[in-house]
Amino acid sequence: MTVELDAIHDALPPMASRIRLVVSDIDGTLIGPDKAIAKSTLEAAHALRRHGIALCLVSSRSAEGILRYHRELDLDTPFGALNGGMIVGPDDEILSNLVLPESCTISACDTLAVHHVDTWIFRDHDWLIRDPGAYYVEHERRAVGIEPVVVPDLRPYMGGVGKIMAASSNYPLLQRMEVEIGAMLRGQASVHRSSDYYLDITHKDANKGFAARALAERMGIPMSEVACIGDMSNDVPMLSIAGLGIAMGNAGAEVSAHAHVTTERNDADGWAHAMQHYVLPRAPGAA
Repeated sequence: MTVELDAIHDALPPMASRIRLVVSDIDGTLIGPDKAIAKSTLEAAHALRRHGIALCLVSSRSAEGILRYHRELDLDTPFGALNGGMIVGPDDEILSNLVLPESCTISACDTLAVHHVDTWIFRDHDWLIRDPGAYYVEHERRAVGIEPVVVPDLRPYMGGVGKIMAASSNYPLLQRMEVEIGAMLRGQASVHRSSDYYLDITHKDANKGFAARALAERMGIPMSEVACIGDMSNDVPMLSIAGLGIAMGNAGAEVSAHAHVTTERNDADGWAHAMQHYVLPRAPGAA
């Protein structure tokens, strides 16, 4: 870490001595590159339940893209979709939903169009796209298991948007869009990359820190007893407020600086390692 990142890490509050809830990112964290839940992860999740620790998922994915993993883990807890802007009950009922001001949606989409960046929008449970042949559409379809709604023009759908998602294989361009659109919409929207090739734009309060607080409140658990685990810049808002912040081994230094500890990579049983070494020893009633 740099001196600046060391200072961020050193300023974190002390690690919690007791954990009653884990709020976990999905891609790059809970699952490996194959988008599957490893056996070790499944076993660790079951161990959490046995020891009285609840598990909530939060992701930049749509609700439909999260349900597969929610069901595989046999969870009965609420979860956060669209980068935390939508809180969804275990029965798939939308409990709360933050949407972008229409003016922000128009400005962001216009800027992305100028730079020829493929742009998608999410409204409630719908994923709207213009070009089904665009490079990352099939990748997203396979990853989340949902079908997009193809429309000739996104302009009629600029109201009520929960998330704008920009997709590009030009990683430096997307990084620049994160900075430029973030500056343009400062105070009005949350702008973060959820991977090297995806940029998410949501309501200003729609971030994973907001989601972690909302989920913890619904579970009746203070943030001081919540562990958060993630790997990307959009996970920083929850890592930095957690009683126990855990960065994945595949996270960059800028993300790890906001976490108390760093576990192994997501392709090396990192999630299970984190639960076994950092969370379960802090379970209620643990010695």
